[in-house]
Amino acid sequence: MKESTPPAADSLITGAEIARLAGVTRAAVSNWRRRYSDFPAPADAGASTPLFSRAEVRSWLAKQQKGTDVSDDVRLWQALRGRFGDDIITGVTGVARLLARGDASGLDEDLAELATGLAAKETPVRVVEQLVERFRDSSRRVGSDQVTSLRLVKAVRHFAGAVSGDSVILDPACGIGTLLLSVGPAEGPVRRGQEIDPGVAELAQARADLTGYRDTVIETGDSLRQDHWSDLRADLVLCDPPTAGPDWGREELLLDSRWELGTPSKAEGDLAWLQHCYAHTAPSGRVVAVMPASVAYRKAGRRIRAEIVRRGILTDVVALPPGMVASHAQPVHLWVLRRPADASGGSRSVHMVDLTSNSPDGPMEPAAGQAVDVPLIDLLNDSVDLTPSAHVDAAREDLPAEYRALRQRIEERLGQLTALLPALSAGEGPGTLDGATVSLADLSRAGLVELTETEPHSKSDQLDTDYLRGFLRSASNKRRSTSSSGTYRLDVKGARVPQMAVEEQRRYGAAFRALREFEAYVGEVARLAEQASTLARDGLTNGALVPPEDPA
Repeated sequence: MKESTPPAADSLITGAEIARLAGVTRAAVSNWRRRYSDFPAPADAGASTPLFSRAEVRSWLAKQQKGTDVSDDVRLWQALRGRFGDDIITGVTGVARLLARGDASGLDEDLAELATGLAAKETPVRVVEQLVERFRDSSRRVGSDQVTSLRLVKAVRHFAGAVSGDSVILDPACGIGTLLLSVGPAEGPVRRGQEIDPGVAELAQARADLTGYRDTVIETGDSLRQDHWSDLRADLVLCDPPTAGPDWGREELLLDSRWELGTPSKAEGDLAWLQHCYAHTAPSGRVVAVMPASVAYRKAGRRIRAEIVRRGILTDVVALPPGMVASHAQPVHLWVLRRPADASGGSRSVHMVDLTSNSPDGPMEPAAGQAVDVPLIDLLNDSVDLTPSAHVDAAREDLPAEYRALRQRIEERLGQLTALLPALSAGEGPGTLDGATVSLADLSRAGLVELTETEPHSKSDQLDTDYLRGFLRSASNKRRSTSSSGTYRLDVKGARVPQMAVEEQRRYGAAFRALREFEAYVGEVARLAEQASTLARDGLTNGALVPPEDPA
């Protein structure tokens, strides 16, 4: 049932938008909500992502004198929200069009001036991606079908695997282009996309143009009813299809040749999208599609699922953790299909992966007991249930042995932690290293450092890489490099390191290296601990494990 007076979308903002509005981190906003009893209450407290009244938040910030300094990128976003409101995607597209092609149509003069000025300070790519990030954060209520969350991007990229530079990649429901532009190297692949919304398609194209994905073409239209790439056969087809409505075009497309696995029912629009993707694969080509969990077991799709299994074209079904999708907290699946290179090339089993007990921000690699290969014959029963948990749980016959092995691994890792943590002596006190320093920019210009997308490394035997990386993570450098949203991005211009003789650098480098190894081990212990607690809870509740008779 709809609310009688739904609030206007542009009058509500997320916690992330409050952080940007105030120029602070998201953690600071969470702290304000806990500390201040007069902080505005959420307008929809029951939602997974609370929304707040923009007017109430602005009033509270003014009263508390918080967020008085607003950065240029926040001012640009606020100006776009004020000018375009609900249709913010049109404003973002206008900025992208301006910075990619110099076309200011649709933008007020002051907006165009603000965008170009910010691009001169930073880069056009950075300006557009900041706006896209803000749109992604606000997409819970507007345009959720146009945005694939970064968590979901990470999962798709992981299970898509390596993509060569000579690949052809297609996304038939590409939205703003996030998936299409996230897989494979920037140079080389041919990228083709289609999006039903003209403005969104234009934004996807502008993002590709700005970021240097040269051989990328985005067409506008409904892929199911008006397929612009009907002759294209791709090496990889990615798809996070729009939420399936009751009318995906079945009556118009009953005799379409794409339904080689069976004509989907009116309620099975997801399987229509899946077959559309498969129809566009070349021999040995793959599909990685996001599917609602219910597609794996719904009675209406049983016949098509059986045909997919029978042909051996389904290679993987991955149940992802809850919270991967921006618009809801329900778990989703990834289905991976491969078109056989010849008549005998189909898969003989389906790799079932159940990650539903994991954190959505955790690793995508399944741990022990989270994956199993299921022979096709075991899937071809009356229900053809492709839900990973049903098959993974059935395969865990010796849960007590699995739990014992996990406990032993944790004990071993804990025993090694003390040895890994470096022994450090007392120094002369804080501030004693605040002498002569050198900037990372100067080191780079001198050819002593190579800057990569991840971390810099030394190109000279007079500069220790671990020393360099350690000091770049100092408190002062981190303050310069952490954005208002809490994201760490190395500040090449402002970052500085102390000047030291190379022998002294190596001493510090060894300590920093030991700390990194220690942190990696702590992370592994944390992952093992999470697996062990999940396993123990499952075992205690299903009878496979029991508490000891003597708790002592």
